[in-house]
Formats: sequence, structure tokens, C-alpha cells
Amino acid sequence: MTLDDMISDGEFKNGPTNLRGIKIATLRFGAFYLIVLIIIVSTFLSSVEEISANFIGLRIIQFLSIIMLAGLLSCCIYIAHEKLTEITTSEDSLPILLIASFALSLIAAALWAGAHNFYPALLGTPPAAPHSLDNFGGLVVISWGFLFGWSCLFVALVFAFELNDRKLRLAAIREEALGAQMRALRYQINPHFLFNTLNSIAGLIEEGAATQAERMVLSLSTFLRTTLALDPFHDVPLADEIALQKEYLGIERERFSDRMTFSITMDPNAAEALVPSLILQPLIENAIKHGVGMTRGRVEISLTAHREKDRLCVTIENDMPRNEAEITKPSGVGVGLRNVADRLRARFQDNCVMRTGPMGNDRFKVSLELPWRTA
Repeated sequence: MTLDDMISDGEFKNGPTNLRGIKIATLRFGAFYLIVLIIIVSTFLSSVEEISANFIGLRIIQFLSIIMLAGLLSCCIYIAHEKLTEITTSEDSLPILLIASFALSLIAAALWAGAHNFYPALLGTPPAAPHSLDNFGGLVVISWGFLFGWSCLFVALVFAFELNDRKLRLAAIREEALGAQMRALRYQINPHFLFNTLNSIAGLIEEGAATQAERMVLSLSTFLRTTLALDPFHDVPLADEIALQKEYLGIERERFSDRMTFSITMDPNAAEALVPSLILQPLIENAIKHGVGMTRGRVEISLTAHREKDRLCVTIENDMPRNEAEITKPSGVGVGLRNVADRLRARFQDNCVMRTGPMGNDRFKVSLELPWRTA
């Protein structure tokens, strides 16, 4: 089951929503909402013929009390949201929150309107006329419209923060999953490389070249110590990656020095381009195993690197036996090239290209096109 399936099935539970961010956003949206309300009320009051000090005092009390009710209503909605998301998904809690907002707004509006029976006595003004907007029914309708409108806005605000938090958590989980995948692919190299190198050492021993085998073991130890210290998710300059491959070639040269040459052609600016660590190692290893290891003649392995606009282009070519030239790839090619392709796909998704195949009758070519990046 994928992460997206887990979310749709309700298995991806939400953590506590960003309370501090909600508080800040609530104050901002609340101020804007209040300004709009003041403009509307001011427009209405402009039609009133006589405005007394008691009239203004009553409106100020109304504003302050309804702001306090809106704040209390927001706290209730937030607490209800957090409790609901503990037992169900956000999608299922939304209609419940809207119904609760409707009911709570209506109750708060009735309480606010009922409190107006005491305001005239406090201000020394006569009670509201039965048919005015300051009677109980008119106040309930007006205040409910304000409170329910604010409740809907606050619910939308909470869900906006929750969706953003979910997006951040999902991105973090995907990054962790990608890191795990990259490490798994990266660590596939060591067993594959060790298998081939140990076979080479065994071959030297069988040939009676004990001194060469000893040097090869020491070179292997140095190479492994260097590679194990590398972070699988860390990019390195192309120059460092090539330098590491020269150490690897030093291992294989103990066995194939008389029939293997290695050349590098690299643009000066390409040396600083970043590539995934050890991305070239399986390609060089593949060229040796299926080029040098499959023929008795001299084999040339060449590496070229240059920049094309916003792309880094790296090509590795090697001679191969002529009787193998008619097939699409050398016999046995699998783990190394597939590992590189999988790592590049995991690292860059669709923003990279890898091509492999024979070139002419006696050459095999692997070309990479990676995003141009520098430290």
C-alpha cells in the first residue's frame, strides 16, 4: 500500500495542527473580518438620523461582546477538531465541525441577544422597541450571521493549516523513503563489487601471482574504507568521483595491466559538477568485466564528460569482443547497469537520461545526462 493509499483509507493520521500559526492567522483574518463588519455597520449607521453617546456606547459593548464570543467559539471549534481527528479522519470530521459550528453559533447568538436586556439599564437608556433591530429576534439573526460566517472561515483556516502540515509530513516521509531506497541501491554495489574483485584475487592466486594478489587485497582494503565512509545520499564533484574510480582501476590493473588502458577526457568546468557518490563505479566495473574479462585482446576504456546547457553529459565506452557485438548488451549485464538506472531514477525522477548499447561493431557505450549542479 502506498502513502497516498494510506491517506485515502484513513491510515495516515494527522498530528497536532500548528497552533501558533493558527493563532497568528486567526488574528489577521479576524482583524480583516472585523474591519469588513465595521464598514458594513458604519454604512448602516450613516442612515441613522440621530446618534447619541448612549447609542455609540451600546454599539461598542455589542462589538466587544461579540468579538469575545467569536474567540470563544474559535477555541471550541479548534478543540473539537483536535478531538475528532484523534478518532477519525479530517475528511469525516469536516461535516461534523460544520454542524457543530452552526449549532454553537446559534447558541452564542441567542446568549448575545439575551444579554442585551441588561445593556439599556447599564447605560441608562430605554429598552429597544419591539420592532427594531435591537429586539431579541433581530439581534439573534444579525449575530448568528456574523458568528456562523466567522466559524466557517475559522474551520477553513484550520483545515488549510492541517493540509499544509500533512503535505510537509508526507514530503518528509517520502524523503525518508527515498533515502532508504537510495541507501539500499547504493549498498547493492558492495556485494556485487566484492564478488567480482574476490574472483580476480582468486584468479591471481590460481595463476601463482601471490605478490599481485597481496597488493590487490591491500588496494581493496583502502578502496572499501573510502567508499564505506561516503554518504549514499550525498553528491560529490565529478573530479572526486573519477579520482575514486582511479583507485578502483588500480585494483583491477593488478590483473589486467597488460591488456587494459583507461583514458579520461573532461571539460575543465565539468570537474566541479555534482554527481551521486559512486554512480560511475558500477559502469567502470561493468566495462572491465564485460570488456577486459571477455576478450584476450587489448581493451580501451574511455570516459568523457562535458556540459550541454543545463545538463552534465558523461559517457563511458569500452571495447568488447567482436562476436558479442550483434547482441543488444554484453552477456550477463544486469545488476550494475540496473542499479545505476534505479539510483538515478530515485534521485532525479524524470530529470535524467541513461542510454546503453553497442556502438559500431566492437564498442559498448553507456551515456548519462544529469541535471547540471555545482556545490
